[in-house]
Amino acid sequence: MNHGVSVIIPSYNRMQVLRRALDSVIAQTFHPLEIIVVDDGSTDDTQSLIEQFYPRVNYLYQPNQGVSKARNKGVGHSRYDWLAFLDSDDEWLPLKIEKQMTALRQQPEHRFCHTDEIWIRDGKRVNPMSKHAKSGGFIFEDCLPLCSISPSSALIRRDLFEQTGGFDEQLPACEDYDLWLRICVANPVLFLDQPLLRKYGGHADQLSRKHWGMDRFRVKALEKILHSGTLNARQKAAVVNALLRKCEILANGARKRGQGERAAHYAAKLACYQQRPIEQACP
Repeated sequence: MNHGVSVIIPSYNRMQVLRRALDSVIAQTFHPLEIIVVDDGSTDDTQSLIEQFYPRVNYLYQPNQGVSKARNKGVGHSRYDWLAFLDSDDEWLPLKIEKQMTALRQQPEHRFCHTDEIWIRDGKRVNPMSKHAKSGGFIFEDCLPLCSISPSSALIRRDLFEQTGGFDEQLPACEDYDLWLRICVANPVLFLDQPLLRKYGGHADQLSRKHWGMDRFRVKALEKILHSGTLNARQKAAVVNALLRKCEILANGARKRGQGERAAHYAAKLACYQQRPIEQACP
């Protein structure tokens, strides 16, 4: 195993903010041994930016296939035993990797570490709601309502990433939620209660703006793990309860939008999960 940190940054037409992300990696007090940018089919000058200003960055190109494919491609070309992910519109604080690696050396039973974060929305700092609070330990049930770990804060041992199968390339969104569920079902998470990155939001190309009803993709992830055979009875009950809540929200939301077919689809799922034993998953 090659000891060190590989950084994987997926990017799609984000040349302007990509410089900020890259500069924050280069400014780390613990230097990653490898920086990989996976260009997911950009039509801007991302490649020229890398070639001109960041010659030590490993630039990979793929036709536009989504962030999951881009991250997995980056991992496939990486060489080191710790994987750090950074979204191209986010920014690390200088001590992020150093503090994570120090904590992981002190608690070597952990193979996954994440941190708190600073939220910037439309150029202004905002306070996350309590439902977005981060935590550590065995947090599977805390991960069910929404994505409780930011990809840009995650530092993962390669063997754990590979054992859990990486990001699901069939999910156009909530691919991080899906991976955290699969990891956290059986693995403790080390959490540093320090804001060690700035997470920027409010721009038009965010996936949460592109896709209506993000819970649609969370339902797919929940159903997948319910079928996986990896859950104990308590975890199954918690997943079914999460499915009930999300299917009800999606059915009601679709009705309000006049989407009768979609409303009926989630209403049928809701009725199914209400009626079937926890051990059985609805199709």
